[in-house]
Amino acid sequence: MSTQVHANLTEAQVEQISDDLGEPEWLLETRKDALAALEELEMPDVIRTPGRTWTNLDALDYESLVDPLDYAQDKDRIDADGVEVLSWSEALDEHEDLVEEHFGTVVDPQRDYLTALSTALFSAGTVVYVPEGVDAEDVKIRTTMNSQSLFNYTLVLAEESSSVTILERQGTGETTDADQYYSGIVEVVAEENAYVQYGALQNLSEETYNFQVKRGHADTYATVNWIDGNIGSRLTKSNVETRLLGDSSESQILGAFFGHEDQHFDIASRVWHEAEHTTADLVTRGVLDDDARSVYEGVQDVGREAWDTSSYQRENTLMLSDDSEADASPKLIINNHDTEASHSATVGQVDAEDMFYMTSRGVDPESAKNMLVEGFYVPVLEEVQVDELREDLDQLIYERLRE
Repeated sequence: MSTQVHANLTEAQVEQISDDLGEPEWLLETRKDALAALEELEMPDVIRTPGRTWTNLDALDYESLVDPLDYAQDKDRIDADGVEVLSWSEALDEHEDLVEEHFGTVVDPQRDYLTALSTALFSAGTVVYVPEGVDAEDVKIRTTMNSQSLFNYTLVLAEESSSVTILERQGTGETTDADQYYSGIVEVVAEENAYVQYGALQNLSEETYNFQVKRGHADTYATVNWIDGNIGSRLTKSNVETRLLGDSSESQILGAFFGHEDQHFDIASRVWHEAEHTTADLVTRGVLDDDARSVYEGVQDVGREAWDTSSYQRENTLMLSDDSEADASPKLIINNHDTEASHSATVGQVDAEDMFYMTSRGVDPESAKNMLVEGFYVPVLEEVQVDELREDLDQLIYERLRE
């Protein structure tokens, strides 16, 4: 592996972060184990074809991007009736047993090099605890990065027959011309008959390299839904995943991105059907302008015991520039014949006939293009049940089109 642990990353720094957060010994040991594992771990999986790596994570200079003890940030948390939205220190004080039981059970702390790096160094932590039977909306988390690098971690625990909707925003406060690095790990545990909808809107500065893993486990009759919006960053590597572990569990993964200039988005949506009567729907739409590039990988994995499965996947990319580039790799892995599954991916320019129709009726070409792009996002936006997230994403798309 070309990337090794950089010289200024030490156990003493990891110990200081852990001490600042008042963590117990078991968590410090988890951090240290992740630090030690960096020597052997590989970068996250990316799509490779003969002679080409679609996203080159090894090329980044992590030594200059990451300053372990610089983690200035603003964190806003808004809870809802019956739900506890806790800082990392508060969660350890009030619910250490729950944190210890679930931390690292959904996302392996040593899954790959970048995940282990985040495990060792995370300083921005939030725990959302939804007790049994609680039905809540409007939980909000806003993270503003004011440092060169920031490692964020979120744990969501939804107990039996509970329901919660969460909106997370990620942005940059103090911007400089220097490159920055943001890492976010989200673990969602949805127990029997629980419902979790997690919406995230990433609008980091375009000097930021962004790595994120969001992963959920859905028990019997549980639902884990994701909304993943990406507008900012220079390079984003985002994985959004659900394991459908219980009978009749469900997941929807909605994605939207808009790239311009030289932005690069590598988006992966994955779902594992591991029980009977499970349902999944993966929908992603993206727009590219200038020299922007996107890479999309969607995987639906139907296990041998996943009888009566429904799994659908659609990805569409609209290109506004001849210099932009889009690649898609949708995949079906079917190990059970009692399955309804399909996937599709399309890449194309703005429809010439639509443009002609609008301009021939007096709409100027720029306005016509903008209207067609806004209309392109409608099938995804209509599926977003979080009004505030839908409105924010729609506004960012509007602003990007008129830059």
